[in-house]
Amino acid sequence: MDAVQVVGAGGIGCAIGYALRAAGVPVTFVDANPAKVEAGRRDGVRVGDRPPLAAAFVHSADWEPVPGVPVLLATKCYDNAAVLARLPAGADLVPVQNGFDPQLDARGHAAEGIASFVSECAADRPHTRITRSGVLHVGPRRPFSRDAESSERSATDAPRAPLRGLRVAAKREGLFRVVDVADIAPVKHAKLMYNAAISPLAAAAGLDNGQLLSLPPARKLFFALLQENHRVLTAAGVVLGKVGPFHPSTVAWILRRRWLAGLMATFFEPSLRGTYCSMAGEIQKGRTELDHYNGHLIRLADRVAAPCPLNRAVYERVATMTAGRAAPDPGVLDDLARAVTS
Repeated sequence: MDAVQVVGAGGIGCAIGYALRAAGVPVTFVDANPAKVEAGRRDGVRVGDRPPLAAAFVHSADWEPVPGVPVLLATKCYDNAAVLARLPAGADLVPVQNGFDPQLDARGHAAEGIASFVSECAADRPHTRITRSGVLHVGPRRPFSRDAESSERSATDAPRAPLRGLRVAAKREGLFRVVDVADIAPVKHAKLMYNAAISPLAAAAGLDNGQLLSLPPARKLFFALLQENHRVLTAAGVVLGKVGPFHPSTVAWILRRRWLAGLMATFFEPSLRGTYCSMAGEIQKGRTELDHYNGHLIRLADRVAAPCPLNRAVYERVATMTAGRAAPDPGVLDDLARAVTS
């Protein structure tokens, strides 16, 4: 079977890599954490309580891309530059990331994946657990434009060798579903609408995802940020796809009816308890994907002169906290609420 290199042995990288190994695909994991690389060489890759599977592990400093071997890019966006600098032109690259990175976009790769499931990996081991079930959307990448003619690329551009055998193995192992889409952009922008609301608020306040719905101050800001994100994307002419049980337009309709939004929050909150956003713990490390989430939305808003005061307030506060490696503080929610009100 065709080999695959998975760059980034985090929650998503390990989940996808494990499914590929279960399908019999030779997988090499590339990661910057020497402890994780050593543990992977010794114990293999693992998801939940499933048996570990042997795989090759290479430290990123020693990694050399192999010509003809596809690369699944599952790093955070802020690590892209180092990876792209090593990749030869024409490499078969399939990013599986949530953020928007202009340097990556400029490379012109054919396809991407977007994961709607939540997978949380151990800090120093390639052992992850899927804390919320979902889908891996896979499809061709098309450049963003209001012009419908920019969407003429065929769905035959979807990944070939990188994800061969993944669908069956992931389903058999009970990990996630793989869904092919004709265009990955609507799915990626819909995921951005949610991530740019969840991640900065939860990370800055030190909350799990469930608390964004159970704590009134957090819920109010979360709902307001979701609505603003939807308004910006809509004003920019971005087509949105469906991620999760509802289409973004339905979510916006629900949020305009506060009684219904509160009822839905009560329904969904239990399934989110104990799950954390991908930005959790990153403010203290001094770098986050804030610019690839909210920064991207602000740039879109500027392009079409759409107001986005809450995104600007969130961006400024989280950027300041990140520069100072500040500890999470629930008081951030009150500060943001006051800033937006003023």
